[in-house]
Amino acid sequence: MGKLIYDGTVKVDFDDRTLAHLQLVIGTKLRRGEPFHFTWRDDASIGDGRTTVWVHPRCSLVYKYYGSRMPRLNPAWIDALAYTANSPAGLHLVPEPVPPAAHEPDHEAERDLIA
Repeated sequence: MGKLIYDGTVKVDFDDRTLAHLQLVIGTKLRRGEPFHFTWRDDASIGDGRTTVWVHPRCSLVYKYYGSRMPRLNPAWIDALAYTANSPAGLHLVPEPVPPAAHEPDHEAERDLIA
């Protein structure tokens, strides 16, 4: 289980795999100077509501991973998350699409170069 810390005050748990995908999408938006809203559902233990933050190039973000290995990235999920991040409502978690078949080329390295 990883943790995203926003401006030192808002802390939310995501599994490491989800957090890795979010980091890539958020980082891409911020490198481009594109601020956006990020909304997620809160855990039932804190009210089962939702939280929205305004993510901008000057905000402080910390991605804390508890696993030692980088999770394998799913390009289809990155695309789906980026699509929401570019919408008027902003970034929100969507279910992970089925990853590409094993015989398809791995586009992780290409994605990092163009992001």
